Amino acid sequence: MIFYTGIHDVSLARFIERAFVSASRLRSKNRQSFFDVGDWIMDSGAFTEILYHGGFRYPVEEYAIWINKFAKCGNLELAVSQDYMCEPVMLKITGLTVIDHQRLTIERYDRLLPLTTVCVMPVLQGYAPEEYAHHIEMYGDRLKLNIRVGVGSVCKRNSSPKEIVAVLDTIKRKRPDLKLHGFGLKTTSLENAYILSMLHSADSMAWSMAARRQGRNSNSGIEAAIFSKNIGIISGRKPHQLSLEVSNGQ
Repeated sequence: MIFYTGIHDVSLARFIERAFVSASRLRSKNRQSFFDVGDWIMDSGAFTEILYHGGFRYPVEEYAIWINKFAKCGNLELAVSQDYMCEPVMLKITGLTVIDHQRLTIERYDRLLPLTTVCVMPVLQGYAPEEYAHHIEMYGDRLKLNIRVGVGSVCKRNSSPKEIVAVLDTIKRKRPDLKLHGFGLKTTSLENAYILSMLHSADSMAWSMAARRQGRNSNSGIEAAIFSKNIGIISGRKPHQLSLEVSNGQ
């Protein structure tokens, strides 16, 4: 499994092997300058947009502008499409159904594809396992053989890895070729051998919350790098040699 360390400050990207950066973070500070990064994925910030604003405040076209601009930084492997999560709390916020959220997710994916040359990651949405299988059918031939696909609405189920297993297993039975990416997984899930076996990649910002709870610096390049290295060991990958020469406060 390939692991991407989630960061809320792009200045930390140079300390880790692979970074996961939200477009919301870039937009919130109206960032104009480029940043030092290696391999990375740009997230659409969908969770924040739906949870706090009930939908996307920014059109697909504006998201494409941000993707194309920051594609000049490092190796931008993927940009995640603007999906609609399907947790009950999200449905309550929008007043829509799972089917509605699945349809909107595909619509935004279709609109983004012709606006960038960066590879766009489609996202499977649902809540019950069978809903993810249905979303695969809704995508149809958009999901090419061996395509990398995000699995949405799982980050709030880290305390119950069995639920995540059920979702991933259903997807794999439907389309065993899909290279699945798990969003926002914590160590409780990443330590599950069966979950690891079904994922091609995953991301997490759990290091920051853990550092804050334990009285350490939650905005530290060292904390991020150590967490990334530990996940690499858990997943059986050879640890990447990282420079931890950082200034005080990082």
